[in-house]
Amino acid sequence: MPRRRKRARFEQLTEFERGRIIGLREAGLSYRAVASRVQRNSSTVMRVWKQWTDECRTTRKSGSGPRNVTSARDDRHLVRMARTDRTASSRQLAALWSIATGVSLCASSIRRRLLQCGLRARTPLYRIPLTHDHRRLRLQWANQHRDWRADWQHVVFSDESRFNLWYHDGRIRVRRYAGERHLPECIIERHSGRTPGVMVWGAIAYHRRSQLLRIVGNLNSNRYIREVLQPEAVPFLQSLPGAVFQQDNARPHTARIVKSFFAAQQVQLLPWPACSPDMSPIEHVWDVIGRRLARDPRPVASADELWVRVQTIWNALPQSDIQTLFDSMPRRVTALIAPKGGTLGQNGY
Repeated sequence: MPRRRKRARFEQLTEFERGRIIGLREAGLSYRAVASRVQRNSSTVMRVWKQWTDECRTTRKSGSGPRNVTSARDDRHLVRMARTDRTASSRQLAALWSIATGVSLCASSIRRRLLQCGLRARTPLYRIPLTHDHRRLRLQWANQHRDWRADWQHVVFSDESRFNLWYHDGRIRVRRYAGERHLPECIIERHSGRTPGVMVWGAIAYHRRSQLLRIVGNLNSNRYIREVLQPEAVPFLQSLPGAVFQQDNARPHTARIVKSFFAAQQVQLLPWPACSPDMSPIEHVWDVIGRRLARDPRPVASADELWVRVQTIWNALPQSDIQTLFDSMPRRVTALIAPKGGTLGQNGY
Protein backbone atom coordinates (compact mmCIF):
# COMPACT_ATOMS: atom_id res chain seq x y z
CA MET A 1 0.00 0.00 0.00
CA PRO A 2 1.56 3.35 -0.97
CA ARG A 3 2.51 5.61 1.92
CA ARG A 4 0.37 8.66 2.42
CA ARG A 5 2.13 11.81 1.39
CA LYS A 6 2.78 14.14 4.29
CA ARG A 7 1.10 17.49 3.91
CA ALA A 8 3.51 20.37 3.39
CA ARG A 9 3.39 23.32 5.76
CA PHE A 10 3.79 26.89 4.52
CA GLU A 11 3.90 30.24 6.26
CA GLN A 12 0.66 32.18 5.85
CA LEU A 13 0.75 35.36 3.81
CA THR A 14 0.69 38.55 5.83
CA GLU A 15 -1.75 41.34 4.98
CA PHE A 16 1.20 43.39 3.75
CA GLU A 17 2.23 40.62 1.34
CA ARG A 18 -1.33 40.27 0.04
CA GLY A 19 -1.56 44.01 -0.54
CA ARG A 20 1.80 44.01 -2.28
CA ILE A 21 0.70 41.21 -4.62
CA ILE A 22 -2.41 43.16 -5.61
CA GLY A 23 -0.42 46.36 -6.11
CA LEU A 24 2.15 44.65 -8.34
CA ARG A 25 -0.59 42.97 -10.38
CA GLU A 26 -2.38 46.29 -10.85
CA ALA A 27 0.93 47.74 -12.02
CA GLY A 28 0.85 45.22 -14.89
CA LEU A 29 3.35 42.61 -13.71
CA SER A 30 2.79 38.98 -14.65
CA TYR A 31 2.01 36.28 -12.10
CA ARG A 32 5.53 34.91 -12.44
CA ALA A 33 7.12 38.35 -12.01
CA VAL A 34 5.03 39.07 -8.92
CA ALA A 35 5.86 35.65 -7.45
CA SER A 36 9.56 36.38 -7.95
CA ARG A 37 9.22 39.75 -6.22
CA VAL A 38 7.38 38.45 -3.15
CA GLN A 39 9.21 35.09 -3.15
CA ARG A 40 6.03 33.02 -3.30
CA ASN A 41 4.65 30.44 -5.73
CA SER A 42 2.83 31.65 -8.84
CA SER A 43 -0.22 29.65 -7.74
CA THR A 44 -0.32 31.62 -4.49
CA VAL A 45 -0.21 34.90 -6.41
CA MET A 46 -3.00 33.69 -8.71
CA ARG A 47 -5.16 32.67 -5.74
CA VAL A 48 -4.77 36.06 -4.00
CA TRP A 49 -5.51 37.95 -7.22
CA LYS A 50 -8.56 35.80 -7.97
CA GLN A 51 -9.93 36.37 -4.48
CA TRP A 52 -9.46 40.11 -4.93
CA THR A 53 -11.13 40.27 -8.33
CA ASP A 54 -14.01 37.93 -7.35
CA GLU A 55 -14.70 38.99 -3.76
CA CYS A 56 -12.92 42.37 -3.39
CA ARG A 57 -11.12 41.15 -0.26
CA THR A 58 -7.79 39.58 0.66
CA THR A 59 -8.39 38.17 4.14
CA ARG A 60 -8.40 34.42 4.71
CA LYS A 61 -11.73 32.71 5.13
CA SER A 62 -12.54 31.89 8.72
CA GLY A 63 -11.98 28.24 9.47
CA SER A 64 -9.46 27.75 6.68
CA GLY A 65 -6.30 25.83 7.42
CA PRO A 66 -5.85 22.67 9.49
CA ARG A 67 -8.27 22.21 12.37
CA ASN A 68 -7.08 21.96 15.95
CA VAL A 69 -7.13 18.49 17.44
CA THR A 70 -8.15 19.91 20.82
CA SER A 71 -11.28 21.83 21.74
CA ALA A 72 -11.39 25.01 23.82
CA ARG A 73 -12.28 22.86 26.84
CA ASP A 74 -9.29 20.61 26.16
CA ASP A 75 -7.03 23.65 25.95
CA ARG A 76 -8.25 24.86 29.36
CA HIS A 77 -7.50 21.42 30.80
CA LEU A 78 -4.02 21.51 29.26
CA VAL A 79 -3.36 24.94 30.76
CA ARG A 80 -4.37 23.66 34.20
CA MET A 81 -1.94 20.75 33.81
CA ALA A 82 0.89 23.08 32.82
CA ARG A 83 0.19 25.46 35.70
CA THR A 84 0.04 22.57 38.18
CA ASP A 85 3.62 21.59 37.30
CA ARG A 86 5.33 24.69 35.94
CA THR A 87 8.58 22.88 35.15
CA ALA A 88 7.03 20.01 33.15
CA SER A 89 8.43 19.81 29.62
CA SER A 90 6.18 19.56 26.58
CA ARG A 91 7.08 15.86 26.27
CA GLN A 92 6.11 15.22 29.88
CA LEU A 93 2.84 17.10 29.39
CA ALA A 94 2.13 15.06 26.25
CA ALA A 95 2.58 11.84 28.25
CA LEU A 96 0.34 13.12 31.06
CA TRP A 97 -2.26 14.21 28.50
CA SER A 98 -2.29 10.76 26.92
CA ILE A 99 -2.80 9.12 30.34
CA ALA A 100 -5.55 11.54 31.37
CA THR A 101 -7.55 11.59 28.12
CA GLY A 102 -6.49 8.50 26.18
CA VAL A 103 -5.75 10.76 23.19
CA SER A 104 -2.23 11.15 21.79
CA LEU A 105 -0.93 14.68 21.32
CA CYS A 106 2.62 15.42 20.18
CA ALA A 107 4.96 17.71 22.10
CA SER A 108 4.92 20.36 19.36
CA SER A 109 1.11 20.54 19.55
CA ILE A 110 1.37 20.94 23.33
CA ARG A 111 3.79 23.85 22.92
CA ARG A 112 1.62 25.45 20.25
CA ARG A 113 -1.56 25.25 22.35
CA LEU A 114 0.16 26.67 25.43
CA LEU A 115 1.67 29.50 23.40
CA GLN A 116 -1.75 30.33 21.98
CA CYS A 117 -3.02 30.49 25.57
CA GLY A 118 -0.19 32.82 26.60
CA LEU A 119 1.93 30.26 28.48
CA ARG A 120 5.54 30.45 27.37
CA ALA A 121 8.46 28.38 28.67
CA ARG A 122 10.94 30.77 30.25
CA THR A 123 14.02 30.61 32.40
CA PRO A 124 13.01 30.73 36.07
CA LEU A 125 14.17 33.58 38.22
CA TYR A 126 17.35 32.89 40.21
CA ARG A 127 18.19 35.75 42.49
CA ILE A 128 21.65 36.48 43.77
CA PRO A 129 21.31 38.24 47.14
CA LEU A 130 23.43 41.37 46.69
CA THR A 131 24.16 43.61 49.66
CA HIS A 132 24.93 47.31 49.36
CA ASP A 133 28.66 46.51 49.58
CA HIS A 134 28.34 43.88 46.85
CA ARG A 135 26.74 46.42 44.52
CA ARG A 136 29.32 49.07 45.37
CA LEU A 137 32.27 46.75 44.68
CA ARG A 138 30.71 45.43 41.47
CA LEU A 139 30.17 48.97 40.21
CA GLN A 140 33.71 49.95 41.21
CA TRP A 141 35.10 46.94 39.33
CA ALA A 142 33.01 47.75 36.24
CA ASN A 143 34.23 51.35 36.18
CA GLN A 144 37.83 50.14 36.44
CA HIS A 145 37.38 47.88 33.40
CA ARG A 146 34.96 49.91 31.30
CA ASP A 147 37.67 50.78 28.74
CA TRP A 148 38.92 47.21 28.29
CA ARG A 149 38.51 45.84 24.78
CA ALA A 150 41.27 43.55 23.47
CA ASP A 151 42.52 43.30 27.07
CA TRP A 152 39.90 40.62 27.73
CA GLN A 153 41.65 38.33 25.25
CA HIS A 154 44.50 37.93 27.77
CA VAL A 155 42.20 36.78 30.59
CA VAL A 156 41.81 33.09 31.46
CA PHE A 157 38.40 32.54 33.08
CA SER A 158 38.16 29.53 35.39
CA ASP A 159 35.45 27.97 37.52
CA GLU A 160 33.99 24.81 39.00
CA SER A 161 30.54 23.53 38.13
CA ARG A 162 28.39 20.62 39.23
CA PHE A 163 26.22 18.51 36.91
CA ASN A 164 23.61 16.35 38.59
CA LEU A 165 22.80 12.79 37.66
CA TRP A 166 19.02 12.94 37.92
CA TYR A 167 18.37 16.45 36.69
CA HIS A 168 20.38 19.43 35.55
CA ASP A 169 19.94 22.10 38.18
CA GLY A 170 19.79 25.62 36.78
CA ARG A 171 18.71 24.51 33.30
CA ILE A 172 15.00 24.12 34.09
CA ARG A 173 12.21 26.06 32.38
CA VAL A 174 8.90 27.14 33.92
CA ARG A 175 5.69 27.89 32.03
CA ARG A 176 4.17 31.19 33.03
CA TYR A 177 2.16 34.12 31.76
CA ALA A 178 3.70 37.54 31.24
CA GLY A 179 4.05 39.28 34.60
CA GLU A 180 4.23 36.05 36.64
CA ARG A 181 8.01 35.95 36.98
CA HIS A 182 7.98 36.65 40.72
CA LEU A 183 5.26 34.16 41.65
CA PRO A 184 6.55 31.64 44.23
CA GLU A 185 5.71 28.71 41.94
CA CYS A 186 7.82 30.29 39.17
CA ILE A 187 10.95 30.66 41.31
CA ILE A 188 13.42 27.80 41.72
CA GLU A 189 15.16 27.44 45.06
CA ARG A 190 18.74 26.24 45.11
CA HIS A 191 19.27 23.51 47.71
CA SER A 192 22.68 22.94 49.24
CA GLY A 193 22.15 19.22 49.80
CA ARG A 194 24.22 16.73 47.87
CA THR A 195 22.73 15.27 44.71
CA PRO A 196 24.51 12.45 42.85
CA GLY A 197 26.53 13.93 40.02
CA VAL A 198 29.97 15.17 39.00
CA MET A 199 31.89 18.31 39.86
CA VAL A 200 34.31 19.66 37.25
CA TRP A 201 36.89 22.41 36.89
CA GLY A 202 37.78 24.09 33.63
CA ALA A 203 39.32 27.25 32.20
CA ILE A 204 38.80 29.10 28.92
CA ALA A 205 41.13 31.44 27.06
CA TYR A 206 40.46 33.33 23.85
CA HIS A 207 42.29 30.86 21.61
CA ARG A 208 42.34 27.71 23.76
CA ARG A 209 40.73 25.92 26.67
CA SER A 210 42.17 23.78 29.45
CA GLN A 211 41.58 20.13 30.04
CA LEU A 212 38.40 19.51 31.99
CA LEU A 213 39.16 18.09 35.44
CA ARG A 214 36.86 15.96 37.56
CA ILE A 215 36.75 16.89 41.24
CA VAL A 216 35.76 14.03 43.54
CA GLY A 217 34.63 15.01 47.03
CA ASN A 218 35.03 18.39 48.72
CA LEU A 219 37.57 20.77 47.22
CA ASN A 220 39.68 22.51 49.87
CA SER A 221 42.65 24.83 49.38
CA ASN A 222 45.27 22.06 49.54
CA ARG A 223 43.43 19.93 46.99
CA TYR A 224 42.90 23.02 44.82
CA ILE A 225 46.67 23.50 44.63
CA ARG A 226 47.54 19.82 44.32
CA GLU A 227 44.82 18.68 41.87
CA VAL A 228 43.97 21.81 39.87
CA LEU A 229 46.61 24.54 39.97
CA GLN A 230 49.82 22.50 39.85
CA PRO A 231 48.91 19.89 37.21
CA GLU A 232 46.69 21.98 34.93
CA ALA A 233 46.04 25.67 35.65
CA VAL A 234 49.63 26.91 36.02
CA PRO A 235 51.02 25.00 32.98
CA PHE A 236 48.04 26.28 30.98
CA LEU A 237 48.76 29.88 32.04
CA GLN A 238 52.47 29.52 31.31
CA SER A 239 51.66 28.48 27.75
CA LEU A 240 49.85 31.81 27.22
CA PRO A 241 52.19 34.84 27.32
CA GLY A 242 50.75 37.70 29.37
CA ALA A 243 47.84 35.63 30.68
CA VAL A 244 45.77 37.00 33.57
CA PHE A 245 44.03 34.40 35.72
CA GLN A 246 40.42 34.86 36.86
CA GLN A 247 38.77 32.87 39.62
CA ASP A 248 35.84 33.61 41.91
CA ASN A 249 36.08 34.26 45.63
CA ALA A 250 35.29 30.75 46.86
CA ARG A 251 37.18 29.89 50.05
CA PRO A 252 39.55 27.35 48.45
CA HIS A 253 40.57 30.05 45.94
CA THR A 254 41.31 32.81 48.45
CA ALA A 255 43.05 30.89 51.25
CA ARG A 256 46.43 32.21 52.40
CA ILE A 257 48.23 29.10 51.15
CA VAL A 258 46.73 29.60 47.69
CA LYS A 259 47.74 33.27 47.59
CA SER A 260 51.30 32.28 48.53
CA PHE A 261 51.30 29.67 45.77
CA PHE A 262 50.21 32.24 43.18
CA ALA A 263 52.92 34.64 44.35
CA ALA A 264 55.59 31.94 44.12
CA GLN A 265 54.47 31.00 40.61
CA GLN A 266 54.21 34.68 39.57
CA VAL A 267 50.60 34.25 38.47
CA GLN A 268 48.89 37.54 37.66
CA LEU A 269 45.34 37.56 39.06
CA LEU A 270 42.34 39.53 37.85
CA PRO A 271 40.57 41.16 40.81
CA TRP A 272 37.03 39.81 40.94
CA PRO A 273 34.05 41.23 42.85
CA ALA A 274 32.12 38.89 45.14
CA CYS A 275 28.79 37.40 44.01
CA SER A 276 29.48 38.04 40.31
CA PRO A 277 28.94 34.81 38.35
CA ASP A 278 26.82 36.82 35.90
CA MET A 279 29.98 38.56 34.70
CA SER A 280 32.01 35.42 33.92
CA PRO A 281 31.68 33.99 30.39
CA ILE A 282 32.55 30.49 31.58
CA GLU A 283 29.18 30.41 33.37
CA HIS A 284 27.58 30.47 29.94
CA VAL A 285 29.76 27.52 28.89
CA TRP A 286 28.45 25.51 31.85
CA ASP A 287 24.92 26.44 30.85
CA VAL A 288 25.50 25.24 27.27
CA ILE A 289 26.80 21.91 28.56
CA GLY A 290 23.84 21.54 30.90
CA ARG A 291 21.31 22.25 28.15
CA ARG A 292 22.92 19.73 25.83
CA LEU A 293 22.85 17.12 28.57
CA ALA A 294 19.18 17.85 29.16
CA ARG A 295 18.40 17.39 25.45
CA ASP A 296 20.07 13.98 25.34
CA PRO A 297 17.25 11.39 25.50
CA ARG A 298 19.58 8.60 26.67
CA PRO A 299 19.34 7.87 30.39
CA VAL A 300 22.51 8.32 32.45
CA ALA A 301 23.23 5.20 34.47
CA SER A 302 26.12 6.43 36.62
CA ALA A 303 28.25 9.42 37.57
CA ASP A 304 31.10 7.98 35.48
CA GLU A 305 28.88 7.97 32.39
CA LEU A 306 27.77 11.53 33.13
CA TRP A 307 31.43 12.59 33.41
CA VAL A 308 32.18 11.11 29.98
CA ARG A 309 29.28 13.03 28.44
CA VAL A 310 30.26 16.33 30.08
CA GLN A 311 33.86 15.87 28.94
CA THR A 312 32.76 15.06 25.39
CA ILE A 313 30.61 18.20 25.14
CA TRP A 314 33.41 20.36 26.60
CA ASN A 315 35.92 19.10 24.04
CA ALA A 316 33.47 19.54 21.15
CA LEU A 317 32.52 23.16 21.89
CA PRO A 318 33.61 25.39 18.97
CA GLN A 319 36.34 27.80 20.03
CA SER A 320 34.58 30.47 17.97
CA ASP A 321 31.64 30.28 20.40
CA ILE A 322 33.99 30.85 23.31
CA GLN A 323 35.56 33.81 21.49
CA THR A 324 32.09 35.31 21.05
CA LEU A 325 31.67 35.18 24.83
CA PHE A 326 34.98 36.99 25.30
CA ASP A 327 33.95 39.62 22.76
CA SER A 328 30.78 40.25 24.79
CA MET A 329 32.71 41.34 27.90
CA PRO A 330 32.71 45.11 27.10
CA ARG A 331 28.92 44.86 26.72
CA ARG A 332 28.60 43.06 30.03
CA VAL A 333 30.68 45.65 31.84
CA THR A 334 28.55 48.46 30.41
CA ALA A 335 25.41 46.56 31.40
CA LEU A 336 26.72 46.25 34.96
CA ILE A 337 27.22 50.01 35.25
CA ALA A 338 23.62 50.78 34.24
CA PRO A 339 21.98 49.17 37.35
CA LYS A 340 24.81 50.56 39.54
CA GLY A 341 26.28 47.14 40.21
CA GLY A 342 22.96 45.30 40.43
CA THR A 343 22.29 41.90 38.91
CA LEU A 344 22.49 41.86 35.13
CA GLY A 345 19.24 41.48 33.24
CA GLN A 346 18.65 39.25 30.23
CA ASN A 347 20.18 41.73 27.77
CA GLY A 348 23.35 42.02 29.84
CA TYR A 349 24.03 38.32 29.82
